[in-house]
Amino acid sequence: MGSNGEAARLLSQLRDDLGFRRIQQGFQRLERMRSTIEAVEPECHAGVLVGLVAQWVDAGFDGEALIPRLLERFPKASRPALPLLDYLHLRMAESVVAMWREDLEQAVRHLLAVQSFEDEIDDRELAAIANFWLGRCYRRMGRYADALRYTERAEEQALSCGYLPMAAIMQVTRSWLAFQKGRLHEANTLLRRAEEALNSTDDRLNRGNIQSAYGRIAKRQGKHDRAIECFEKAIAEYRCYGGDCLQLARTLLNLAFVKRVVALQAQKDLDRVAAARRAETRLAADGARAPRDHSMACIEKTRAEAWAHIEEAAAIYSRHQNQRGIAGVHVNRGFLYLDSGDLDRAAGEAAEAFAHGQQKSDHIIMARARILECLIEHAAIEEEVGDAAQHRDSAEVFAREAVVFAGKTENQRLLARAYVWQGLTFTVEPSDLEAARACAEKAVALLGSETSERQYTWGDLEMLKARIARALPVDTVLRAWCNGIVDSKSFQQISEEFAAIVIARVWEREGRKISRVAEKLSISPKKVRRILQRAGMSEQGELWSPVSGEHKTVST
Repeated sequence: MGSNGEAARLLSQLRDDLGFRRIQQGFQRLERMRSTIEAVEPECHAGVLVGLVAQWVDAGFDGEALIPRLLERFPKASRPALPLLDYLHLRMAESVVAMWREDLEQAVRHLLAVQSFEDEIDDRELAAIANFWLGRCYRRMGRYADALRYTERAEEQALSCGYLPMAAIMQVTRSWLAFQKGRLHEANTLLRRAEEALNSTDDRLNRGNIQSAYGRIAKRQGKHDRAIECFEKAIAEYRCYGGDCLQLARTLLNLAFVKRVVALQAQKDLDRVAAARRAETRLAADGARAPRDHSMACIEKTRAEAWAHIEEAAAIYSRHQNQRGIAGVHVNRGFLYLDSGDLDRAAGEAAEAFAHGQQKSDHIIMARARILECLIEHAAIEEEVGDAAQHRDSAEVFAREAVVFAGKTENQRLLARAYVWQGLTFTVEPSDLEAARACAEKAVALLGSETSERQYTWGDLEMLKARIARALPVDTVLRAWCNGIVDSKSFQQISEEFAAIVIARVWEREGRKISRVAEKLSISPKKVRRILQRAGMSEQGELWSPVSGEHKTVST
């Protein structure tokens, strides 16, 4: 590597290029050093070089095969003679290889070893990246409190180095963690701050990550057009960056998810219109055929786009041999097959997803796969395919396992969804309404931090609450309350349940007109509508089933 002074200067330049996110400048510098990198030997500064190159490969330089090849030049027997800083950088390189191989436990062991020396070494950039990568590992493991602790520490260390753009990357991760907790305003604030810091850089990867994060927030809020816009911006950044990164594949899956939801909503609206027109004259129906054909063409086009996004993501994940990503592809395919009524293929995709998650002990993927399998069993029951009792038993097993797997993470929305579908399974004959009610209450508690930012998990929960309310006789509930039996409910919870009972009955008696209910009970139409929606009812007296994709008329 030349003289000590020259080596120190080169390493300092590589650190600063990383810290200030001068990506192309760093890539060019590394290309000029390629012969030195490829010929590296166990000597002073050599381990530091390998560690910094590992950070650069993680930022997009060369390819993942480079680092294992360099590490082979540092056999275990040579390492005791190396300076401490060189040794720690080699452990950093080993940690990132473990992350690429999805061996997060091993990566954490390497990183904790590095982090334990942070007060004894003069390399704050190394300490910042070690803490940041620890946060990344814990985030992927579903340990969000640990992830936040190490990410905040990393941000402080990056700022102490004067690396504002590097700190912005840590803020993107903090935003994701706030998003997982349902704190969407905080997540947006962090993203705007990070975006301002990175806009003047050529760090396409992290600029894309910011747009992708905006898209996930919009998806959570049900703002589908905004979500699609953000995901497409992110994809454009990733394609400029190189076009074969895992972040691109993940964003393609998110985009496919949103387009699937858009197609489902459009199909639902179209079916509702068609049902209304079936009561009209044949002439009117014939006149509506052309716009219906156009709408169906748009729906099929959107679904085809979702499939294309999934297949592109699958190709990227396969090239990287990324098990979590491949599992995500199977989950998304499974939902599209479920939407089209192909339950056998949907079940096959769910089973494949679970197998990939099980291979890496990935509890998040395993829970998602089991939830999908539970939905498929419910769809089979609704469509009267096979033995209903057997499907009900299978759904209960899948839901129970989903709760167990999700409970091993700190992903509250995932656990809430598992509880919701466990509760919905308990409403199927032979029903256990008390168990269903307990599941609903657990889901409400887990989602309690969310306010208006509700999407499909809340929709499933309202369907569960509606089934419980319809199945349990009102006089039984009122008699229990009169006898002081409240099942550990708060007064607020009892008040809300009572309001739902009264408003639903008045709504039925008043011809299902919200304005009449509001006038009769002297409350706002907005509150009436909200309570009816929470009870799973629309103004048409229908309940939307996300399993079958159909509206079903309900009686109150």
